[in-house]
Amino acid sequence: MPGAPPSQRYRVVPFEARHDRDAFNCGVEALDRYLKHHATQDARRNIATVFVAEHTTLGVLHGFYTLSMASVLLDRLPAALAKKMPRYPTVPAVRLGRLAVHVDARGGGLGAHLLMDAMARSLESEVAWAAFLVDAKDTTARFFYGRFGFQSLADDANHLFVMRATIEPLFSRP
Repeated sequence: MPGAPPSQRYRVVPFEARHDRDAFNCGVEALDRYLKHHATQDARRNIATVFVAEHTTLGVLHGFYTLSMASVLLDRLPAALAKKMPRYPTVPAVRLGRLAVHVDARGGGLGAHLLMDAMARSLESEVAWAAFLVDAKDTTARFFYGRFGFQSLADDANHLFVMRATIEPLFSRP
């Protein structure tokens, strides 16, 4: 199905021990090592929930991401947003800890598909949160997230966020 949208080529499912991760290669050693050696432990210990993109016909893993709960210090948000928030020291958030796409699957929209899947799953949660956080690894990643409305937090240009109120309309049903 070359040319088909990622939603037709991939199933995004919770990571399980049955998934063969040995052949996964995104080109970033730290992300490859995480999936191969640490994802199972993080999932078992409830440190992060890991989701993988399985190719629908090949059955191989072509991507993954992790989600966990987090918080952001109120003073790290832009002043205009912070003024609108309750005066608690932190704002509840969801953290997209890692997102990676196999080198063989690059350029086909899988990264954006995984990001949208992560946002949609977060919105389905009954746990309250106001911000969606991500730590961009480099300028390229920061540019990628910027295309989806992410902004830098005050402490570091690579610590990015988008508010829940910005995400919700993307997934609202008529």
